[in-house]
Amino acid sequence: MRYTLFLYNDESAFSDMGETEMGEALAAYGAYITQLRDAGVFVDTDYLAPSSSATVLSLADGVRQIQDGPYADTREQLGGYFVIDVPDLDTALDWAEKCPSAQYGKIEVRPSAMPPEESDRHGKGG
Repeated sequence: MRYTLFLYNDESAFSDMGETEMGEALAAYGAYITQLRDAGVFVDTDYLAPSSSATVLSLADGVRQIQDGPYADTREQLGGYFVIDVPDLDTALDWAEKCPSAQYGKIEVRPSAMPPEESDRHGKGG
């Protein structure tokens, strides 16, 4: 079953990092990706530009509305995600616990509602 691990972090912590600290953080994520791949559960990942670069679109009431900046005005913002393919929620939680983001942010673990054959048809197969 596929799960997406949504990584929520305080963006200001990253903007205050020096080059050495950023290199260490990137190395930690690289090691985590290697672990996921070696275990055969890795499907996809991406990290996102700061939430201040976001544009939010809504068609509420049939009217196109555009808003600059993040949808949620909170301290922690969605910073990236991992998609993994594992047998169950307990295994997904074990992988979430190993993610570097768990040490300083929050990780939302959510199962996919798309059947695997539908995902494969759209080019997102693992």
